[in-house]
Amino acid sequence: MVTYRSPREWERMRDAGRVVARILASVRDVAEPGVPLAELDAVAERVLKEHGATSPFLHYKPQWAPMPYPANICVSVNDVVVHGIPDGGVLKDGDLVTVDGGAKVGGYCGDAAISFMVGTADEGGLRLIETTRAALERGIAAAVPGNRIGDVAAAIEGTARAAGYGIADGSGGHGIGTEMHEDPSVPNKGRPGRGMKIREGLTIAIEPLVTESGRDATWVLEDGWAVATADGSRAAHFEHSVAITGDGPLILTAP
Repeated sequence: MVTYRSPREWERMRDAGRVVARILASVRDVAEPGVPLAELDAVAERVLKEHGATSPFLHYKPQWAPMPYPANICVSVNDVVVHGIPDGGVLKDGDLVTVDGGAKVGGYCGDAAISFMVGTADEGGLRLIETTRAALERGIAAAVPGNRIGDVAAAIEGTARAAGYGIADGSGGHGIGTEMHEDPSVPNKGRPGRGMKIREGLTIAIEPLVTESGRDATWVLEDGWAVATADGSRAAHFEHSVAITGDGPLILTAP
């Protein structure tokens, strides 16, 4: 069931979104070659505690997961598309890293993600990152009253395909509010004019997951959480939580 939120609720989600933005900025600030992935999670935990927030990721266990998620954030490196667990790995020079973070404040959630290069950046990685960011921006721009969910999906997919990139199979965003994952699903592939009509009050997380090789196939790693490209190519991921207003989309996870 889709829940529509009031402007007052948007403000409460905005409080959570500001914490998410601080998590992402703080983690990026310390992400250098030689830094353990576990340290990135520790940074996120400190930010959450400073703001009286909790992580909706920590101990989250959907039906398909083999175990509760064991960290405060997801850190996905190179060919890992999403849900990478920040465990015993260490960042290396030239890694393409995605940090996906969430926060719950006063009963409301925020969820956002960024991708960036660690140390030496190559042109291919930077182009992938900028295209994925553009896909997010165009998806958000399509999230206006009167459009349909398919218009958001088509904007994302069209941006990635035009650059020669793929869209990770099964990837997409979701509704967000008092829970991190709510209805509706917001797929990254679709046709304009299809799907649920977008109305004022809808709050959704929009999140393109783009693969460098142009292939969409993925597989789940042994931990049961991390999803990687099937061909070993790199991936990038950007995300914002957005409220649909009469004046257009309001980004709830902006700094």
